[in-house]
Amino acid sequence: MARFWGRSRATAGPGSTGGDRSVPRPERDQQSDRHPDRPLPPARRRGMFGLGSVAGQVFVLQVVIILVLVLAAGIEVFVQAQNDTTVEAQDRSLAVAQTFANAPGTVAAMESAHPTALLQPRAEATRLATGVDFVVVTDDHGIRYTHPIPNRIGKKFVGDIGPALAGQTVTETIRGTIGPLVQAIVPVFDSRHRVIGVVSAGITLRKISNIAQHRLPVVLGAGALALGLATAGSWLVVRRLRRQTHGLGPAEMTRMYEHHDAVLHAVREGVLIVGDDRRMLLANDEACRLLDLPLAEYEGRLVSDLGLDHRLTELLDSGHAATDEVVSAGERLLVVNIRTTDPGGGPSGVVATLRDSTELRALSGKADQARKRLKLLYEASAAIGTTLDVTRTAEELTEAAVPRFADFVTVDLAEPLLRGDEPAPGAATNLRRAALYGVRPDIPFFPVGTSIPLPPGTPHSQALHGHSVLEPALTDPASAWRLTDSERAELIVGQGIHSLVTVPLLARGTLLGVAHFYRSEKPEPFDADDLSVAEELGARTAVCIDNARRFAREHQMAVTLQQSLLPGGLPAQSALDVAYRYLPAHAGVGGDWFDVIPLPGARIALVVGDVVGHGLHAAATMGRLRTAVHNFSTLDLPPDELLGHLDVLVNQIDQDRAATDGETAITGATCLYAIYDPVSRRCSMARAGHLPPALVHPDGSVEFVDLPAGPPLGLVGLPFETVELELPEDSRLVLYTDGLVEDRARDIDVGLDLLRSALARPHRTPEQTCQAVLDALLPINPTDDVALLVARTRVLPVDRVAAWEVAADPAVVAGIRAGVAERLTAWGLDELAFTTELVVSELATNAIRYAAGPIRVRLLYDRTLVCEVSDGSSTSPHLRYAATTDEGGRGLFLVAQLSERWGTRYTPEGKVIWSEQALP
Repeated sequence: MARFWGRSRATAGPGSTGGDRSVPRPERDQQSDRHPDRPLPPARRRGMFGLGSVAGQVFVLQVVIILVLVLAAGIEVFVQAQNDTTVEAQDRSLAVAQTFANAPGTVAAMESAHPTALLQPRAEATRLATGVDFVVVTDDHGIRYTHPIPNRIGKKFVGDIGPALAGQTVTETIRGTIGPLVQAIVPVFDSRHRVIGVVSAGITLRKISNIAQHRLPVVLGAGALALGLATAGSWLVVRRLRRQTHGLGPAEMTRMYEHHDAVLHAVREGVLIVGDDRRMLLANDEACRLLDLPLAEYEGRLVSDLGLDHRLTELLDSGHAATDEVVSAGERLLVVNIRTTDPGGGPSGVVATLRDSTELRALSGKADQARKRLKLLYEASAAIGTTLDVTRTAEELTEAAVPRFADFVTVDLAEPLLRGDEPAPGAATNLRRAALYGVRPDIPFFPVGTSIPLPPGTPHSQALHGHSVLEPALTDPASAWRLTDSERAELIVGQGIHSLVTVPLLARGTLLGVAHFYRSEKPEPFDADDLSVAEELGARTAVCIDNARRFAREHQMAVTLQQSLLPGGLPAQSALDVAYRYLPAHAGVGGDWFDVIPLPGARIALVVGDVVGHGLHAAATMGRLRTAVHNFSTLDLPPDELLGHLDVLVNQIDQDRAATDGETAITGATCLYAIYDPVSRRCSMARAGHLPPALVHPDGSVEFVDLPAGPPLGLVGLPFETVELELPEDSRLVLYTDGLVEDRARDIDVGLDLLRSALARPHRTPEQTCQAVLDALLPINPTDDVALLVARTRVLPVDRVAAWEVAADPAVVAGIRAGVAERLTAWGLDELAFTTELVVSELATNAIRYAAGPIRVRLLYDRTLVCEVSDGSSTSPHLRYAATTDEGGRGLFLVAQLSERWGTRYTPEGKVIWSEQALP
């Protein structure tokens, strides 16, 4: 304190009091500039002499204390040395004896033919290493094997070894030939735990006491050092007192402290002085009153231990200046200013002034409430509406308001809204609970999913007309809230619910539902400001719910359109065993599609494709492409030619859209088209920018078909390439879109590896394969559509196929008809014999007459009876009506009348004219 206030007096400004009235400023300035080695005025010399006398007395007292301590330490060292000598001798001799007795090789040496030759060197080495006076080993009769004096080896051991031979360890103090000593005798056990001898180790007490006596010079040296330090410390104290008091005498310092004390405790502001170690040095009376500090009990305590306000403690602990900081102190509100004390080179610390501003408390409280409400609304605006789901949006409102604004929140929505329908205009008549959340789960509110009663006059019914309701006291028996369900209301009030705010959820003038905010844990009831906050929360939620509802409706429309454009089921066919999965994306429908198209000759076409983008446009484009594929497949085109036509169509769609929208629009799509023939087991396929198909062999091995990728559809001009494979029976051909194997969190190569692992199991049905693939690869929330098509190959039995080579002679047709009739009889299809003979006769005759060879006739017995006539010509016949005067032209007309359908397909060697007849 003398150091601190001496500096304070010397640096005080014009507004300071206390020290300035006791010593004029010019004199202080002269004294503070004076060199410390110059002589002082007489008054100052007397003051310093007084201080010097005190320092001398302290120095004498230190010398006396040091001498007493040195004497006490010497006596203690002597007594302790006497006491420790015997103990240390016992411990050392016992440790050496036990270690030597249990050392490896000791027992073997004692049982050997020459124990002394083996043990004597080891015993002497142990004695020298450990500092004992002897290590003696004897047999079970007390005859020495070892001794420091060799001529005593073989003589009787001096001492009682009886207890050791009985298995006990003995430590004794004796007076031997070398003086008083302590020896330890321990038994030596062989492998059968039989005592075969003893080991004795001893050390004289004189040797131990010599070691202990070496401590006395250390004690005396420490005393001399302490005396020197005391002398130097006294001199430094005198020097420092001179500098800190600027040579002031005791009377002058007393008068200065009296003035300072009078001023310090008379001001109307609290003053705190905190040292650099964050300990309280001084607090005036006003500071103790404002902070409720006990007088004279604060000094020297850490600021953090005084129980001050958290903010005030931070300010004082920081050591930084602060201006007009507002903190709490119990029921008071204080304005705090802090300045550091070390800028002028003085001691480090802070001085804080405290001013009572309790009258600002009410205003500050309202500002704090407003700040909290604004923060709540800001954070709620970010937390509500994160998803486009009606129910989840209602739940987000409850989670944002509990527990910061209310203790329980319920949200009731119009029932059409929950079904995805448009709410009827005007007041809703049916509400259903969509969300419930609170600080406790045991409050008996209506559970989620319950239809809410709407009696007239209740907050529910008032909110349905667009009015917010504030019920500050639900415990009031006259509260209209109790009319909803009086028994349940009593239960709720009984569990502490005491205040309610009900707000309507309005969006675009349409009532979507009602939100209720309850308080139980918070003692203060809702007020008008809380009602405004609840209305803001309700308005924000209503907009988000309306957006979610409109999105759900549009999404449902898009899904409905997409589903209407996708296959409603799989066609009946015998070439493949097919299973599929189609999963639309959660965020919006896309343009993925698949198809299974029966082709003539018992063949089947598999298609999978993907239109770029999402939404209604992608779904509509997908429908157009699927229809186009169906139309092109009726031409029975090879896969590469079909993709070429589809490429032109996609480009035309782009051009049409650009002309309509006035800007360049790129549709873009990928597609894979495959044709499988169950007779030849050959599969031809081509792809336009699509992922390659996976082929699972009957043994379970998986490969991705090496199929040229080709450009995506819409580029026009670039060719596609067809690859033809021969597939074993019971193979599985897997077609899929990129939504299955590619995801934001997963690279496509990882997805393909997972697909390979999921497919690598033999003897699974297509349905089982589909489910296994989805379980392994499908994301939790897919962002893209997923189309998956798994087809297991079948083979048309050989006995259901008949073929004839036809010579270029009309006379052979009769033989072909006979062969056809015979085969139909074998198949049990006699009813079709006449019509089939007629069809074969007409087609074969036309081929012989108008086409080039080779000519071949083939019958296929599948779900229909297929008749095919192939030739080497690329000219296709055309159906026409023959005039009455025409001699020919009625053959194809007759074939068309007798068949369900007929047509022509081109092959690399020519063409095939086919017809199908329904089985009886």
